[in-house]
Amino acid sequence: MNDKPSQISREQGLQWLQDMLRIRRMEETCAELYGEEKIRGFLHLYIGEEAVAAGVIPELAAEDAVVATYREHGHALMRGISMNSILAEMYGKQEGCSGGRGGSMHLFDATTRFYGGNAIVSGGLPLAIGLALADKMQNRQRVTACFFGEGAVAEGEFHESLNLAALWKLPVLFVCENNLYAMGTALARSESVTDIHRKAESYGIDSSAVDGMDVMSVNTAARDALAKIRTQKMPVFLEMRTYRFRAHSMFDPELYREKAEVEQWKQLCPIATLSARLKAQQMIEDRDVAAIEAATSQEVEAAVAFAEAGQWEPVEDLMKYVYTESP
Repeated sequence: MNDKPSQISREQGLQWLQDMLRIRRMEETCAELYGEEKIRGFLHLYIGEEAVAAGVIPELAAEDAVVATYREHGHALMRGISMNSILAEMYGKQEGCSGGRGGSMHLFDATTRFYGGNAIVSGGLPLAIGLALADKMQNRQRVTACFFGEGAVAEGEFHESLNLAALWKLPVLFVCENNLYAMGTALARSESVTDIHRKAESYGIDSSAVDGMDVMSVNTAARDALAKIRTQKMPVFLEMRTYRFRAHSMFDPELYREKAEVEQWKQLCPIATLSARLKAQQMIEDRDVAAIEAATSQEVEAAVAFAEAGQWEPVEDLMKYVYTESP
């Protein structure tokens, strides 16, 4: 795995804490709202995996593209989609980033070049290849970052996409968020080769495994990978070894893993470990964390209020955008 950097600045440490806490608190609130039936449909939480989105996405340029899975709330927030817009979309309100038509699994925002929120396992990979190919054909100096889970590697699209990325030398950053369970199937039960990044190597793609529970390691790997993509005009593959603390979705009875295993992984919580490290180095104090918590709490409360006050789409408009209108 990539080695973690030995030192960071106080400013960067506080920024990472803020980013990860915003994701964590927003999603904890979403879980509560789901229990109150304010949010309906499917809901897949990112709790435990925050270091990946927080460590990678801020390193992307504004003109780069991001493609994600249905566990994409943290990615959307890090990409710059407002919490107001995300929560309104969760509620199904018109003020949501997808006009209330997408919900939790289909966050989308063209202004930030955030192309989902894709519900089909591995479905975002071909999309990323298309975006990167278009950029290359138009001589645009852009990168497409594609996030997906380890369950995607069992799909044909995964292999087709990696093959084409290598063959056509496309500027794609593949980020596999390996949380060890594709829904409820342990990785070793579905893959003969569990070192996911080795699969990318078979296509001649530069790849490595990263400690996905450590935001510093994630960020270092992301910066190095993006530099290679921009200079060498070739794809790079990062396997982020991480873990989700919550069930696959709100409907998941979670019978496939032991509670002791979950508790063991919680000891590696990316927020707690970064906070402890910064305190140990006397870079931050408890009051710094408290200030971030207070600001985050206010932001979440305001986002919930915004979603609550949002408007439902009029019934007469429900057929809009279903078919192309006649000229």
